[in-house]
Amino acid sequence: MKKTISIFLSVLMLASSSGIAYAQHFCGGMEMMAEVILGEKQLSCGMNEAAPVSDCTDEGIAPEAHDCCKNHITKIQTDDNFAKASFDLKLNKTFVATFVSVFVLQEVEIPSTEKIFFADYSPPPLEQDLNILYETFLI
Repeated sequence: MKKTISIFLSVLMLASSSGIAYAQHFCGGMEMMAEVILGEKQLSCGMNEAAPVSDCTDEGIAPEAHDCCKNHITKIQTDDNFAKASFDLKLNKTFVATFVSVFVLQEVEIPSTEKIFFADYSPPPLEQDLNILYETFLI
């Protein structure tokens, strides 16, 4: 979940700093086209090229003063003063050496195939029988 949020926020930060914009094309007050663009792009429905100017304007207004097709571009504004998160990492040399030897190298101890028997071992001599001395018997 944390990775997903981190990736989403980094993509959002990249998109906002790259100049992404939302462009809308209006003809006669109605939205005809809308696109998400990088930079600025002029959208056109083709009405300006195909129709004469007198179809778009009122008769009492000059053609230069009134245009029926308009583009509206909304840019995402960001400030350049965002602070980069930083932290200091101090590692102990003993910890690093131990971590590498245990988890990275993973030296495995190979058990020997020969068996060692203790047949020649003699137990230590008893000076006193402690069970009888303290009168402790297993019942």
